[in-house]
Amino acid sequence: MHEDVERCVRAVQSKDARFDGWFFTAVLTTGIYCRPSCPVVPPKVQNMRFYPSAAAAQQAGFRACKRCRPDASPGSPQWNERADLVARAMRLIADGVIDREGVPGLAGHLGYSIRQIERQLHAELGAGPLALARAQRAQTARLLIETSTLPMSDIAFAAGFASIRTFNDTVREVFALSPTELRHRVGRGRPAEASGTLTLRLPFRTPLCPDNLFGHLAATGVPGVEEWRDGAYRRTLRLPHGHGIVSLRPTPAHIACRLALTDLRDLSIAISRCRWMLDLDADPVAVDDLLRRDPALTAYVDKHPGRRVPRTVDGAEFAVRAVLGQQVSTAAARTHAGRLVTALGEPVTDPEGGLTHLFPGPAALAAVDPATLGFPQARRTTLTTLAAALAAGDVDLGPGSDWAQARARLAELPGLGPWTIETVAMRALGDPDAFTPTDLGVRAAARHLGLPATPAALTRHSAAWRPWRAYAVQYLWATGDHAINRLPA
Repeated sequence: MHEDVERCVRAVQSKDARFDGWFFTAVLTTGIYCRPSCPVVPPKVQNMRFYPSAAAAQQAGFRACKRCRPDASPGSPQWNERADLVARAMRLIADGVIDREGVPGLAGHLGYSIRQIERQLHAELGAGPLALARAQRAQTARLLIETSTLPMSDIAFAAGFASIRTFNDTVREVFALSPTELRHRVGRGRPAEASGTLTLRLPFRTPLCPDNLFGHLAATGVPGVEEWRDGAYRRTLRLPHGHGIVSLRPTPAHIACRLALTDLRDLSIAISRCRWMLDLDADPVAVDDLLRRDPALTAYVDKHPGRRVPRTVDGAEFAVRAVLGQQVSTAAARTHAGRLVTALGEPVTDPEGGLTHLFPGPAALAAVDPATLGFPQARRTTLTTLAAALAAGDVDLGPGSDWAQARARLAELPGLGPWTIETVAMRALGDPDAFTPTDLGVRAAARHLGLPATPAALTRHSAAWRPWRAYAVQYLWATGDHAINRLPA
């Protein structure tokens, strides 16, 4: 979009927050870059330059605006809508792959050469993988500087910098302030409530309907792993360097996020996974504008616009839970998952609530004796075969996965039919066009709305909802009186 100068200028002049994250505006006379909705008086058109990423603006020598904080804007919705190389790379970079494994690790996950990846990222984002990861490290450093009392040396290490000097130089270059000045500028710092605990705000594009998003997560929550407490959804997180507990509370302006981490190096990864789970980088205006064209959906879209797709923080975990939920009620699925967690999950300590375990990983599930599982024989086979495939890497449901390939690999496993595969595609892979025409709730909604009720006919009708059929499912589910459609009391 950054190449459409006229459209970008209109967005900046109208301070349109819908375009935050889509592109960044650099101002030649000040040497700063901003988000489109920056509250300052828009610069003259001849002084504007537009960049597709914060990293590209930084590489061009511009500093982040201290007023609108462009580094903290919602991410581009493109990376959640697409499954091509660039989108997969951006999801992996957000998940910290470069900090853990370097650019060769990124290339290995994607199955392309380093040169191919760098060429495509430069062509679309104006920056290579190292620059994009550097911009992310700068944002992580800023969060830690402003929300904790950690020593700067610890912050540099936690944010992924190789040295204190690189940390200092990057912060000064990106924010035009030294790390110490940045901390003092935010009201002398906002100290963390406890060691390893951080409080921050997760931005999103409006509108956002929290009812089905948090209602679904709470209603299907696995005991010990997830809970709804005091108006917030809480869950445990399995992270590369340790584990964490997150509390997410919806507010009209942002999602209040409270993170307790055993290792602060996991901060940016935890934030990225929480944003992914809540679908915060979606473009709700584009989604709703298309769906409301169908007269059957218009009233529901207009009543509660901005529905998101409730996703997951762990694709492998969700796939296992989808198998446990086959042909049983929501309550039964929670019970089955809870027993599995108690038997095989790793214990955690939660001083503020009732969370007790991490969900068991694929390796632990693959090693279990099938005879000890309290399921029918066919379900046991499906579960253990899926766990073995996930543990061996034969099925990739991670941030950089190829959606078509993941579907194909899942279809090769016993007991995984279209409903399970599309449910995993919707909530684990994040495919915005995943569709479940055989789902009982979807079929009931179709009958209620006068839409075709058979899977084949409904699939044909759903062509008008593409590429947002996963969001259409959320509106279809909203026609029923179920706990997934409302915030818990």
